[in-house]
Amino acid sequence: MLHQLCHSAGGLMTATGTGPLAGVRVVELAGIGPGPFAAMLLADLGADVVRVDRPGGAGLGIDPAYDLTNRNKRSVIVDLKAPEGPGLVLDLVERADILIEGYRPGVAERLGVGPEPCLGRNPRLVYGRMTGWGQEGPLAQRAGHDIAYIAITGTLGMIGGVDGGPVVPANLVGDYAGGSLYLVIGVLAALQHARGGGAGQVVDAAIVDGTAHLATMIHGMLAAGGWQDRRGANLLDGGCPFYGTYETSDGQYMAVGSLEQRFYDEFTGLLGIQEVAPARKDLARWPELRTVIAERFRTRTREEWTAVFEGSDACVAPVLSLQEAPQHPHLAARATFTAHGGTTQPAPAPRFSATPGSIHRPPALPGADTADVARDWDLPELAPGPASTPVQEA
Repeated sequence: MLHQLCHSAGGLMTATGTGPLAGVRVVELAGIGPGPFAAMLLADLGADVVRVDRPGGAGLGIDPAYDLTNRNKRSVIVDLKAPEGPGLVLDLVERADILIEGYRPGVAERLGVGPEPCLGRNPRLVYGRMTGWGQEGPLAQRAGHDIAYIAITGTLGMIGGVDGGPVVPANLVGDYAGGSLYLVIGVLAALQHARGGGAGQVVDAAIVDGTAHLATMIHGMLAAGGWQDRRGANLLDGGCPFYGTYETSDGQYMAVGSLEQRFYDEFTGLLGIQEVAPARKDLARWPELRTVIAERFRTRTREEWTAVFEGSDACVAPVLSLQEAPQHPHLAARATFTAHGGTTQPAPAPRFSATPGSIHRPPALPGADTADVARDWDLPELAPGPASTPVQEA
């Protein structure tokens, strides 16, 4: 059943991929943000991910055909508020290895699909919970988004220049780095435990926990006196003149990361300031050094400076836009981005020599795979009824 084929409007597609998680079954209770991205990571690595969508969709108004976090998955629609809804999910859980949910604490329990009934049905199940604040604590029941989660951990306060407020790093640091990646690490570790003869368990992945954990090295530097607890004053936060970004004559930017002496020497030589740059270790003269570097970068375009530093170890790179990045020669050579279904998108990562991941299915349309999942997971009762009617692409 692992490589069973299923039919779709786009032709034949494999039910699962061929990555290292081929054969692992995942039930994802539909949500937004870090939960779906975590499930996508598992699907990219070959897991058979069945997303349980609610009738009417998530309510965000995004065309599901372009929701790339639902690639490589299959979708069924189950109304968890209907009498038969929780039972259908528990039937899926009985056949699964992992469940992922991103509700507020207590919601899954009220819907009848919390850890107790799920683990009661399948004692080896790994029950992954994705929240911002965690399952307990004074803020556990509060609404929130990425920006609030990273704010209270001190992470947001580190990002930005000395003369301005904190800079929002999209929702990458909290939702996806502190949330999705920690959930995936957690559920895979728990799966290893369960498959080694242990019991299933609940994985509580809170974005506040993961985001705080990401700053472990910084906390060590702070304790050792090697980090100042303010923005734009440190080696890695833009405070250092040879670790930051500089505007070019055409209004674009170059990124500089010439931390080590030998890289710095190459950088200043190629930039043409080796004879006039003040000593790099003299922190009192860092403002002067920054001015010298900035003035020099403003004499040429980004393309011209890119050519100057091409092939060097100066640790300098052009700052590209999202649309420019796939065309960069290095990323193109590595196929870091790929086109699937007419949409350019990041390829699965990381890479495996024996069991490579792949993009084998476009984003799952809500309910479109109900019949196939019912067949492949041996759940005929999942298919009948209006709730299984596929949502047509607009």
